Amino acid sequence: MIIRKSLFAISLVGAFAAPFAVHAAAINFNVDIAPPAPVYEQMPAREGYVTTPGYYRYDEASRAHTWVKGGYEPARKGEHYVGSEWKQQGGHYGRSEGHWEHDK
Repeated sequence: MIIRKSLFAISLVGAFAAPFAVHAAAINFNVDIAPPAPVYEQMPAREGYVTTPGYYRYDEASRAHTWVKGGYEPARKGEHYVGSEWKQQGGHYGRSEGHWEHDK
């Protein structure tokens, strides 16, 4: 019985913590090499899923951008997916992670 109550408590904490993980972290402008132009992928729609666009990530070891293919995420009621985006500031580049935002 104690194990069952503990598992229930853990699931409740996870359920309430998930909505707070929706916001993206601040962008760190630490890349000196501009990303290439994005690759536009044709992805068929899937019922109940949202397409997540591909993006370039920067690999420190090789000092090069690597394409990460897009995919699918289960749709979330009352939220929309915002894809990863590169921004420039002061001659440096930073990428915001793809994330979910609440609908307005």
